[in-house]
Amino acid sequence: MKIAVIGQSLFGQEVYCHLRKEGHEIVGVFTIPDKDGKADPLGLEAKKDGVPVFKFPRWRARGQALPDVVAKYQALGAELNVLPFCSQFIPMEVIDAPRHGSIIYHPSLLPRHRGASAINWTLIHGDKKGGFTVFWADDGLDTGDLLLQKECEVLPDDTVSTLYNRFLFPEGIKGMVEAVRLISEGKAPRLPQPEEGATYEGIQKKETAKINWDQPAEAIHNWIRGNDKVPGAWTEACGQKLTFFNSTLNTSDLVPEGEDLLIPGAHRPGMVTKAGLILFGNDDRMLLVKNIQLEDGKMIPASHFFKGAASSALELTEAEVITAEAVRSAWQRILPSVPDIEDSTDFFKSGAASVDVVRLVEEVKELCDGLELENEDVYMATTFGDFIQLLVRKLRGEDEENECVIDYVEKAVNKLTLYIPHQLFIGGMFVDAEGTKTYDAINPTDGSVICQVSLAQVSDVDKAVAAAKDAFENGLWGKISARDRGRLLYRLADLMEQHQEELATIEALDAGAVYTLALKTHVGMSIQTFRYFAGWCDKIQGCTIPINQARPNRNLTLTKKEPVGVCGIVIPWNYPLMMLSWKTAACLAAGNTVVIKPAQVTPLTALKFAELTLKAGIPKGVINILPGSGSLVGQRLSDHPDVRKIGFTGSTEVGKHIMRSCALSNVKKISLELGGKSPLIIFADCDLNKAVQMVEEVKKMKIGNPLDRDTNHGPQNHQAHLKKLLEYCQHGMKEGATLICGGNQVPRPGFFFEPTVFTDVEDHMFIAKEESFGPIMIISRFADGDVDTVLSRANATEFGLASGVFTRDINKALYVSDKLEAGTVFVNTYNKTDVAAPFGGFKQSGFGKDLGEAALNEYLRVKTVTFEY
Repeated sequence: MKIAVIGQSLFGQEVYCHLRKEGHEIVGVFTIPDKDGKADPLGLEAKKDGVPVFKFPRWRARGQALPDVVAKYQALGAELNVLPFCSQFIPMEVIDAPRHGSIIYHPSLLPRHRGASAINWTLIHGDKKGGFTVFWADDGLDTGDLLLQKECEVLPDDTVSTLYNRFLFPEGIKGMVEAVRLISEGKAPRLPQPEEGATYEGIQKKETAKINWDQPAEAIHNWIRGNDKVPGAWTEACGQKLTFFNSTLNTSDLVPEGEDLLIPGAHRPGMVTKAGLILFGNDDRMLLVKNIQLEDGKMIPASHFFKGAASSALELTEAEVITAEAVRSAWQRILPSVPDIEDSTDFFKSGAASVDVVRLVEEVKELCDGLELENEDVYMATTFGDFIQLLVRKLRGEDEENECVIDYVEKAVNKLTLYIPHQLFIGGMFVDAEGTKTYDAINPTDGSVICQVSLAQVSDVDKAVAAAKDAFENGLWGKISARDRGRLLYRLADLMEQHQEELATIEALDAGAVYTLALKTHVGMSIQTFRYFAGWCDKIQGCTIPINQARPNRNLTLTKKEPVGVCGIVIPWNYPLMMLSWKTAACLAAGNTVVIKPAQVTPLTALKFAELTLKAGIPKGVINILPGSGSLVGQRLSDHPDVRKIGFTGSTEVGKHIMRSCALSNVKKISLELGGKSPLIIFADCDLNKAVQMVEEVKKMKIGNPLDRDTNHGPQNHQAHLKKLLEYCQHGMKEGATLICGGNQVPRPGFFFEPTVFTDVEDHMFIAKEESFGPIMIISRFADGDVDTVLSRANATEFGLASGVFTRDINKALYVSDKLEAGTVFVNTYNKTDVAAPFGGFKQSGFGKDLGEAALNEYLRVKTVTFEY
């Protein structure tokens, strides 16, 4: 017969080739126009055979057939139209023109799953049987009379690709050829389609492929596999859109152990395990996803979701370079519209389609001595550089990336198993200190040793600063967009939230923080801080400034806010993780890299935080953490010529020393949050029940193990501080202050101190002037109504960190808040901090701010740029 083949793709090419082998005359091939300089395989094959090829962009306009297109078709004298796979609308003037009409291939058992996404819906509905239909074309949508059908079993883990490749593609080609043979022999049936059981589903698109989590695991699995590979079933998690592939219900041998992945709307959090991502339906059954596509298009093994940045690039041998160039030529042949294949060239963004994946896999097989890649490998490494790295690893037999090895200390505490890093964190790796020096981390609850922690030396500081400098100047951190930087910080906050119980337990163990308080404040506010500053990343901007014009020319002046570079952050022991977060989140949001020195006595949450930065994908070298002494690590950071900013919280004495070092070294930018002696003025007209917790209540506070849920007050952080508090109380009593309660060490193991209240304290006394940094309240009286005198007393200190006033008189409250010389004033509340509100002191309590937009300016520099035109 004289046949016109109308369609496209490898399937169309194969049907065309088989029909020619059968002896049919192909009078013409009608296919789609070239895309990005690439011809469709069907058209390419026909052109090689000298068969006329037509590439009409369209056959109709405004619902009417184009006369010149129809004329060109009719001139061929086709007796049958064969449409193996066709995405264009073909007018009935063409469909009905041949003596035998037109036949079409459809990948479902009609009348079920009419429409363009038939394979998808076969799987989404969980059909046990699938197959294809060859039918006679009519003016309906997949409604023509049936000519031939063949069915197959749908396997439990079939995807669109596997079902197509296993049955629909090979058997479909045979079926089309058989249908033509039946027509030529006059044996082809025309069986009207039954309407019973008929379904029509729309085209599956990315926007409609979002996963509905309120359904059983099997339905979720069917949805994922029914959208695999196109368009891809997706959800939102960790601040980005994640697309899932390669799903299975075969989870009988899986143990759900791993790291939680919080998914909004899901019945339970997902869990990233060595096998992949475990998901749960609303029936609590599990399914496993093996591959995840990130929002930037990169495909990764689901088991690697929380892993850090990829290992360094392989250095290729001469033979591998030759292989790489041969593969580059193959990419060039597949992507003819790309002038030069660079390492950054993306296979799919350059116009490649699924058919090109198959071609690339076959070309690599020929070039690399039979090496068989999976289609999946192409999706996992979409840029040429990444593809070559993957290929060379395969050729070397190195399928897995090197992982960051962490030597955990394992502790069973608080009904949890804690895995605590204890080494220095430099350049994305946990490493021993120079000379393998260590010290004991002490549990203040009982004085026992938690673990040995690496003790950083001066040489370790230099290594960490070098890693941070390289990450800032040459690494990915400075190249990604501000929005992507924010996305990484959101992911880090999510991970901190997933590990909040573990972090709070470590904070209780290492710092003596009451667990319930640590969960809410130490850890809870840390999470909020990272989320707050993640949102600022893409909102840091300069301005345009009108200046005097250089007539007759004109001028444009603008400012840019830029990161300062490598920052050193030195944090105290009272809120270890929260103080780290207050400074580090703003520092990173501004685009800097950082070397953090946690307090020597409380390093463990900082090191656990370091582990989470790896899992969040923060590039190596961006964050470095060095437990150690202030005299070595803090001093070297202050002196180091490559450190451009120091953020410090601690004593006024040490702050002055750091300030001097920063000035003498390289005039570093610096912000200091130093000591405080914060006055709280309680006027007689206030709500006393709100203002003062009665001494009787203080006496009732339970002092004990910070992990006990009913504990109100835990231990002091370390032995030296406990001794300082005892001496402080001795000073107060010697000077004549009245000790109402407390003032003593609690007679039990550990560093416990009784909450203490002094009254009758006069302004000249030591305890009235000096900060205790402990659970000691100093109460002094003043004459009611003498506002200016009490203000003078409150301001008669060199400190100015915080202050407060309780009064029902709004005028008095405003007046006092204006006059108090402190960076923060609380009115009818106290210690109510928020991530959006700046916090920092006046006078010898330091300068600069943590939190709020103001904190960003501490880690930015302003550049002015003026144009003349």
